[in-house]
Amino acid sequence: MPRYVALLRGVSPMNARMSALRACFEGAGFTNVTTLLSSGNVVFDAPRRSDATLARQAEAAMAETLGRSFRTFIRLQSQLRALLDADPFQAFNLPPGAKRVVTFLDAVPVPPTVLPIAKAEARILAMRDREVLTAYVPAPGTPVFMALIAKTFGDATTTRTWDTLRRCATA
Repeated sequence: MPRYVALLRGVSPMNARMSALRACFEGAGFTNVTTLLSSGNVVFDAPRRSDATLARQAEAAMAETLGRSFRTFIRLQSQLRALLDADPFQAFNLPPGAKRVVTFLDAVPVPPTVLPIAKAEARILAMRDREVLTAYVPAPGTPVFMALIAKTFGDATTTRTWDTLRRCATA
């Protein structure tokens, strides 16, 4: 049975307990459910279905159990491992201390987004299918990279650090 990763948008310890999210996913019929960190990362097994179908199932279970749902982005765990193994960030000359993040989309933008895009110390470098590769150098103040991602791709996204993806790919 395939192993999937659900990346939920907008989850924090203030608005959802991980134990409650795990119960929602189990209630939706998913098995071997694990939550990671406190930011809406759920790894589970399910019969092969489309990402959209699994996301709808998870969102419906959250709405029923929690009284609210979080936008859900589904990827096969093997897809995340392949992305990590390919390490596409190596192709870019990143400055020392640069942080690597991946933003997940439901679909490839039409028309395609012309990349790279840079603002201050943030750069949207490339897209791989429905994943956007961004690097930034941490600086005090507003997270410029998040504003750049939102301006470019809208709010129908969720973003994870490279290190979080490593954890999701091996859970």
